This record gives sequence, C-alpha cells and structure tokens, in this order.
Amino acid sequence: MTDTIDARGPQPERLPPGQVETRKWPVLHYGLVPKIDAGAWKLRVWGEVEAPFEIAWPEFQALPRTTVRCDIHCVTQWSRYDNTFDGVAASDLLRRARPRVTAKYALVHAAPAYTTNLPLEDLDRPGSLIALAWNGEPLAAEHGGPARLLVPHRYFWKSAKWVTGIQLLQEDYPGFWEQNGYHMLGDPWREQRYGRPDPVRMRRGPR
Repeated sequence: MTDTIDARGPQPERLPPGQVETRKWPVLHYGLVPKIDAGAWKLRVWGEVEAPFEIAWPEFQALPRTTVRCDIHCVTQWSRYDNTFDGVAASDLLRRARPRVTAKYALVHAAPAYTTNLPLEDLDRPGSLIALAWNGEPLAAEHGGPARLLVPHRYFWKSAKWVTGIQLLQEDYPGFWEQNGYHMLGDPWREQRYGRPDPVRMRRGPR
C-alpha cells in the first residue's frame, strides 16, 4: 500500500516571492554527474541515534512507498508546480534509527562528496522522502537518480541529489552550499537564499 501526500504550497498563491514558474525541470548541480551503480548503492543512517543502520538497494526498494505531490522551488528563482515523487518516507527511516533526545539537526550526505543541513523537524515531516521516481519514472541520473532527498518546503538545494547517508547531530553544521554563502534554513516563502554560517562550526566540523 502506498501513502499519498499533497505537499504543494499555499493555495491559490503557490509562487513564493521572487520566483518565476517554469514547466521545465532545469538541471543544476556542482560538478559532474556521478556514475552510481544502483546495485551497489547503500544508505547509511547514523550519529545521534539509538539504532544506526545501513540499508542496501534491494532491501530499500522493498520498503513501503510514499507518493508526494509537490511544487519545487530553486534558489535560482524558478519554480515547477505539480511534481509527483515516489520513494521512502524520511520519517520511516528515522523511526527505524530511533533518534536520541539530543538529536536536533541532520547533515545529509550525497555522492560524490556533497552535504546539506536541515533541522531534524524539517526532515521528519510529511512530504520529506528519499525519492526514487518522478512522475512515474525512475529518477534520471542528472536529477539525482537512483535516489535523492526531497524536502519540498525548502529551496531545492536542500533536496540533495545522489543521497548516501543521514547523520543526526546535536548542533547545526553547514553543508556544502551553506559553507559557500547559502542560508542555513532555505525557506522560499521568507526568501532565505543567502546567509552567514558560523565560521567556528565550519572549522570544528560535525561531532
């Protein structure tokens, strides 16, 4: 059985400030598209959890699926309405890992060496997925296939392509784009495009 969640923005004003609607899905990322063998892909969940685990592709595909219909909003000012993503709910994975009371943030890891940060409450909410398909088709490599994060209520750089792991932390730590000037939260309705990460945390690294 597949759960279906409507995570589209407020109706009828669905377009966040400063955005322009497009019917295309532009391809944007830093560096080259990594070559990922789905058969060798694994997802690791660790850090501030009671039951860290690693799950391989065959087992991951057998997990219960969730469908999310959502709008996506890129920090480069385009928005695309009515996307349908299918995958595994992030909340299901978190329940399996059993976050400790000290877990407040997540650092999401992705190939080849990408990270992005989120408050745990943003990851653990309806609509957040490890997505495997878009509009009924497996995710193309340039859009993050075989698996990407989906956090539709944040700017789309937070929805990391080629996801490989979720590390729960006690404190917030900036990921790749956050270290390069992007906002720590990335709320499109508040136009949180750019910010100033704490240089002390950047030097110290996640613990």
